[in-house]
Amino acid sequence: MNATKLAYKPVGVLLSAAAGAAAGAVTRQVWRAASGEAEPPKATERDRSWGEVLAAAALQGAVFALAKATVDRAGAATVKKLTGAWPE
Repeated sequence: MNATKLAYKPVGVLLSAAAGAAAGAVTRQVWRAASGEAEPPKATERDRSWGEVLAAAALQGAVFALAKATVDRAGAATVKKLTGAWPE
């Protein structure tokens, strides 16, 4: 493992945590705008339909994947600028 990749590991973990937090906030805002409810339903909520639960899960997955890819790519590009090497 090269030094750039090793140095990027803890940064990547922190960026992933930040992406998860941001994705949760964005998911709640989008769900609120679309449904008028403050929180998306959990899969175990008895009074929710399959459609509501699956729509919320799809939204959460899409938002998280987009946030994680954005943060990972920006972090790697920043490491490249600072060190000259891409953290593979």
